[in-house]
Amino acid sequence: MKPLFKGIYAGKKALVTGHTGFKGSWLALWLHQMGAEVSGLALDPPSDPSHFDCLKLPIGSTIGTITDAHIVNAAVAEAQPEIVFHLAAQPIVRASYADPAGTYATNVLGTMHVCEACRATPSVRALVAITTDKVYRNQEWCWGYRETDELGGYDPYSSSKACADILLSSYRDSFLNASNYGTKHNVLMAVTRAGNVIGGGDWARDRLIPDIARAVSRGEPLVIRSPESTRPWQHVLDCLSGYLLTGARLLEGNIEVGTALNFGPPAEDVLPVEAVVRAVIRAWPAVKYRIERPANPPHEAGVLTLDCSKARSMLGWNPVWDFETAIDRTASWYREFYTTGSVQSTRDLDRYIADACAKEAVWTR
Repeated sequence: MKPLFKGIYAGKKALVTGHTGFKGSWLALWLHQMGAEVSGLALDPPSDPSHFDCLKLPIGSTIGTITDAHIVNAAVAEAQPEIVFHLAAQPIVRASYADPAGTYATNVLGTMHVCEACRATPSVRALVAITTDKVYRNQEWCWGYRETDELGGYDPYSSSKACADILLSSYRDSFLNASNYGTKHNVLMAVTRAGNVIGGGDWARDRLIPDIARAVSRGEPLVIRSPESTRPWQHVLDCLSGYLLTGARLLEGNIEVGTALNFGPPAEDVLPVEAVVRAVIRAWPAVKYRIERPANPPHEAGVLTLDCSKARSMLGWNPVWDFETAIDRTASWYREFYTTGSVQSTRDLDRYIADACAKEAVWTR
């Protein structure tokens, strides 16, 4: 696995904020498998069980909040990373309605603390900041949002991530400007935006796949509230391959990659919630569901998808697993966990890489 991404991560010091979360724990696993020296900064795992606890990775782990600048500065200074992947966030739309102040503090002020800590640490050469597809001002149209489209956000989560995205752009222009790279600073920064990710080990509240897994484990039917809501669905490893490819190019000193990039599935994998549930049932027949529409639900986007042509043209990136494969692997992960207690993350990573090699993905060559 070490030759992936031209072997650039082998022996590299990498810091992952949000490493105890769903995407962060998968990213920490992949980096560790490639021979990176991985450290993490995050809150305690957000669920019980948690993917991070299941993996038992032998990595450095600082438990603390990114809203505290002293904690962030100390964690980055101790890790002395060459690359930072910033994933720590309050990531749930409905939770942002319950705690808007906390959501903005984490997603905006916390992001600034990470940027400042990276700027103050000479070892840092690359920063990959992860936001979301929800940073775009949603027009409820059927075509994908491009990186040049207007940012915005109706709900506090989407708005806070759009604010963070604007902050990151300003920070890059003001302090990490590409025109000064190699003279006044040695850090390149990119912003990555992905769609709805699925995969084993996610137990967050108010996410479709974790809600399915919890319902099955209790022998209850899943209750879905918005069956027509349409999202870009992709396996977590597909978006992580994009993050890692972006980071590799930044470490190589590729100035052009210091920009915003979308990572999402092809158009045919942009599907409504009920279609996703039915696909899960094909792979996991134990799943049952019913529709209950709440009387006064909080606002959430109805239609959302991404245009990823920039990542294809600039990086040569393409997703490896289609929707059916992603659903099959995800359902299998949870089936195994709930029937045998086994954690199949390393198996899924190995299979994903094998499929990527068969497709000659750019990061495997």
